[in-house]
Amino acid sequence: MLPSPKKYSYEEFLDLTKDKRAEFIDGEIYLLASPSFEHQIVISKLNIELMNFFKNTNCIPILYPFDVIFENENTGEINVVQPDLTIICDKENITDKGYKGIPKLIIEVLSPSTASIDYIKKMSLYSKFKVEEYWIINPRNKTLQIFVLEKDLYIEYAALTSEDIAYSYSFNGLSINLKDIFNW
Repeated sequence: MLPSPKKYSYEEFLDLTKDKRAEFIDGEIYLLASPSFEHQIVISKLNIELMNFFKNTNCIPILYPFDVIFENENTGEINVVQPDLTIICDKENITDKGYKGIPKLIIEVLSPSTASIDYIKKMSLYSKFKVEEYWIINPRNKTLQIFVLEKDLYIEYAALTSEDIAYSYSFNGLSINLKDIFNW
């Protein structure tokens, strides 16, 4: 039997990762590597589209590295993630330490080293804290999966390729031509 990974407290996480990009999920620390070119170009193009859509609204897209802090006040449980893109509609929850609240939409761009974390750990965390919509983009395959929270579980709302247009479940009128995002 393999030993289980060490669980850390939130305070240990803060102390151990002062000068590092890291996430803290269910007591485990995940150090973040530098992203690939494909990752960066996809997220940059997507951010431009989102900034234009959310201009003059109460919502704002935020690029990583920016801490999104999920805290269960009843249990004291704290998780910290740095999604590639986060749509925040309650700006009053932005502090000097990051954002402490529940985003309406989180977007992750897969890297080979993070795919299992994005699909398993983060999907579980986001559903637990009731993030309404979750997008996972695969830049190598040029695909996008949109998941929507239904009865505390994510269901696949759409599975799209670079030839498709992505329509948000949560934001009426938000559509992204994936050909524009995957064209580099």
